[in-house]
Amino acid sequence: MIFVVVPAYNEEKEIGRVVRGLFEHGLANVIVVDDGSSDKTSAEAQVAGATVLRHAINRGQGAALQTGDEFALKHGASVVAHFDADGQFNPADASKAAAELTNKQLDAILGSRFLDSRSKIPFFKKYFILPVGRLVNYLFTGLMLSDAHNGFRVLSRNALEKICITHDGMAHNSEIVAQLKKYNLKFAELPVEVVYSKYGQGISAGFKIVKDLIWAKYIK
Repeated sequence: MIFVVVPAYNEEKEIGRVVRGLFEHGLANVIVVDDGSSDKTSAEAQVAGATVLRHAINRGQGAALQTGDEFALKHGASVVAHFDADGQFNPADASKAAAELTNKQLDAILGSRFLDSRSKIPFFKKYFILPVGRLVNYLFTGLMLSDAHNGFRVLSRNALEKICITHDGMAHNSEIVAQLKKYNLKFAELPVEVVYSKYGQGISAGFKIVKDLIWAKYIK
């Protein structure tokens, strides 16, 4: 059984379209984790037909994903896809990745904007921010990926039972990759489309991710 976990924070304008798009591509078990939104994210997700879980306060995307993963495992998930709530991902890629995971007997599929030409990545992000992100990810995880901080991923039940997200914020991405290596889980990268309606994370967010990783590795 395939579940899609969608962490959401103040995404009332996009969340309904995202949920409906996933349903249209045959993904029937959609879990929206409302991470303490102050708008109508929960209501819009429910109207669209998603199962909605809610954090009372804003904890961060990593915490929302862990909440969704635990719920999916408890309800019989064999595969879980992580899918952003801002409408930038293509739901067709989620159904394709889930099939690829099963057919090739992988534990994880990680999305990459760099493996085809569909994603029109802003120049500074493509040539400065993302290459630095790849290097930082390699230093902390030991795995060199083409797109280290892409929020699109699909995980098998075997992977979900081993991986535990402890970084509440955005550093969870590198944490997941590190655990793929730690547990010797089989993974592949898959081309995914990202449509940029807004700029997304900038340099300050990147510094915060690095700070969180250093804190967890050397201080915590």
